[in-house]
Amino acid sequence: MADVKEVDDRDKVDDMMTNLARGRVALGLAAFAAPKLTVKLTGLGGDAHPGRDYVVRMFAAREIALGAGYLLSGEESGRRLWARLGLAVDSMDLASGLKTRRGLPLWVTAGAVGIAGVAASIGAAKVARDLLR
Repeated sequence: MADVKEVDDRDKVDDMMTNLARGRVALGLAAFAAPKLTVKLTGLGGDAHPGRDYVVRMFAAREIALGAGYLLSGEESGRRLWARLGLAVDSMDLASGLKTRRGLPLWVTAGAVGIAGVAASIGAAKVARDLLR
């Protein structure tokens, strides 16, 4: 039988993952609907550019898919899979942000790496907890 602390920790990790998934869907929908605004807010430019808007919409679709996949998987095994996929994507985002740090303003890099790092940390906590079950 699990003690109260174990149950509380499990609920916190699940709550964080659920909120991360909701955030992914919200961010994805916003980026898909307004790619130019997304680019401007993230400090990646302000001029219209069809190629950049296309890449932002691809990012948006990925975020929507990862978030919705996690939220819509009713079974724990499905959520485990989506958590692992999210962790892989967020880890690659983190590495990419660190790799391109010299080509972008510091605040842009710090924001992108910070967001990816937090998402990867939440995903890692979920994956680790699932593996230890």
